[in-house]
Amino acid sequence: MNFLERHTNGPMIRMPNAWNPGAAKIMQDAGADAIGTTSAGIVYAAGLPDYEGALTWDECLRATEAICAAVDIPVSVDSEDGYGDTPEAVANTFTMLIQAGAEGGSIEDHPRSVGSELIPAERIAEHIAAAREAINRSGKPFVLTARAECYLVGHPEKLTESIRRIRLYQDAGADCLYVPGLRKREDIATVLDAISKPLNVLVGIKGFDIPLDALAAMGVRRISTGGSIACATLGLVRQAVERMMSGDLSYRDLMITHDELTAMFGEGPAAGI
Repeated sequence: MNFLERHTNGPMIRMPNAWNPGAAKIMQDAGADAIGTTSAGIVYAAGLPDYEGALTWDECLRATEAICAAVDIPVSVDSEDGYGDTPEAVANTFTMLIQAGAEGGSIEDHPRSVGSELIPAERIAEHIAAAREAINRSGKPFVLTARAECYLVGHPEKLTESIRRIRLYQDAGADCLYVPGLRKREDIATVLDAISKPLNVLVGIKGFDIPLDALAAMGVRRISTGGSIACATLGLVRQAVERMMSGDLSYRDLMITHDELTAMFGEGPAAGI
């Protein structure tokens, strides 16, 4: 069963988001159903701040190629607003993502430039339709995810406007719909009732407390973690060093051994250091 088919058949997809090939391989080894990429995680790993447009298209494509080459499970790309100001440019983005080995990718309605204004939904729908045509031309199964960013920018009518937007996006050709920032069961249920395509829910936000089995029972078809695992990893780095400075070396209890990592990453015997 391919990634597209899994969105309508089988258990809910549990998809963590990786920022480099090593993280992706560890996630695959831990049992992930698929890998999402995270633009925030990629720029944080480079020591840069995250803002719209921080990750260039070339950097996104290189990261996609490296992560796809590292794992045997589907990869869905955080491709921001489609990396294009025209339908033609967005279509080219998705053609290249498919060539890079991705089996999914997203288009969001928040611009890559700094600011909180959403892109008009009608323009995003045109870009989704162009991406859909490019995917269809490829002849390969690919999950096109459309994101409504109303919750993230603090829209005054965030639920109502999110539903209006994702309905347009599903009609334009999206396979999966995504409203990052949903936290309440009743809001998720309202969104599910309003759409006919699978819903992705972001679980990697503080305060989100709905059990994953409950989400699956509600009809959610996919969950993702966004940049939260990358942020948690960096939090461990800070905590480990702060504790080390006071003589506490307990961070070592969380280590994956050199031998395990070497075996997982497919090289020769570990150096042991």
